[in-house]
Amino acid sequence: MVERNWAGNVTYRARQFHRPRSVPELQEVVAGAGRVRALGSRHSFTALADTEGVLVCTSELVDPAAPGAVVVDAEAGTATVPGGASYGVVAAELERQGWALASLASLPHISVAGAVATGTHGSGDRTGSLSAAVAGLELVTADGALLRVSRGDEGFDGSVVALGALGVVTRVTLDVEPTYLVRQDVFTGVPWSVVEADLDAITGAADSVSLFTRFDDTAVRQVWCKSRGADSPTDFFGSPRATRVMHMLDGAPTESVTDQTGTPGPWLERLPHFRLEFTPSRGAELQSEYLVPRRNALTAMEGLRRLQPVFGPVLQNAEIRTVASDPLWLSGSHDEDVVGFHFTWELDEPGVYGVLPDIEAILLPLGGRPHWGKCFVAAAADLAPMYPRWDDFQRLRDSLDPERKFGGAFVDRVLG
Repeated sequence: MVERNWAGNVTYRARQFHRPRSVPELQEVVAGAGRVRALGSRHSFTALADTEGVLVCTSELVDPAAPGAVVVDAEAGTATVPGGASYGVVAAELERQGWALASLASLPHISVAGAVATGTHGSGDRTGSLSAAVAGLELVTADGALLRVSRGDEGFDGSVVALGALGVVTRVTLDVEPTYLVRQDVFTGVPWSVVEADLDAITGAADSVSLFTRFDDTAVRQVWCKSRGADSPTDFFGSPRATRVMHMLDGAPTESVTDQTGTPGPWLERLPHFRLEFTPSRGAELQSEYLVPRRNALTAMEGLRRLQPVFGPVLQNAEIRTVASDPLWLSGSHDEDVVGFHFTWELDEPGVYGVLPDIEAILLPLGGRPHWGKCFVAAAADLAPMYPRWDDFQRLRDSLDPERKFGGAFVDRVLG
């Protein structure tokens, strides 16, 4: 059987696929493998998860809906969850128990461990990435041993965003808080002149703000605002509230997006852009994203608007959003508040990889760090200078996986 990623652009080359049903079974597989990688929800758009050795699918390790699978420690304000479970399923169980996460990504379909390992995020000036909410990890290391690391432990900040290069994550402990309500409102046609004049006010207008654009118009096409509680912007810089349900992609079915009526609802039904019960977005797409230090965001916007005629033919849409800084060594927001420039591309690998060098020529000199799970062309020599703790991560990797059992062609290219 041919195994592919979600977008269908990557065919996995692994000689063997294992679907362990227990941690001891996983430990046995890892200990006996030459090279091994973990495979989660397959939402990476590159060969990040691939190996020529053994692929272990983590989704069957523990049923997240089973009694006791999601364990909340109310005193500590944490919940320990299966790494292979999707955020959507975990969120539903947390809500059932009266708890919530501070943030969710656009897609609730992605696995917890995979999202954390790649620095995936939602949006918000004061909201960190999904990785920033990690308080502990349990992983199977190269010799099959089970390692537990917690926030504050030596090497913890290098173990969270690690691209699966340190081991196979089995369980993740996340910061949680009491459940809360969120409303979502969408506004249209915010002029670029307004965005450029007061970006801080735009992104600070709600708890989570996403700007959707093709970089070719005089105005940002849509702005999605997610606000805790009942309050929301009433006059969004002179731009009107949408009068119908909006999808960020032209012509895409709107039943797949979360409620935009301004009616407060549970956090897990508003923070993502897409509803769990529908296939996310279109599927026939590639994605890239670069996280640029906030101080350089306007320069990045200006450069991308100039370059739009080059990448416009393969672009479906772009999203601009913010992420708060964190201490994690390989995080895109390591020690920097950042603005993320996300690109949803046509499913055209030659076309996309043909324009990425031009985009990176603009964004990398501004400190733009590529999202680890999406399409980019930079290699380790380009990336290392942007991560002050790069060498510390390499030493941590040497200590846990000196033979590079958890390597692969893609990981070797981007980590060295």
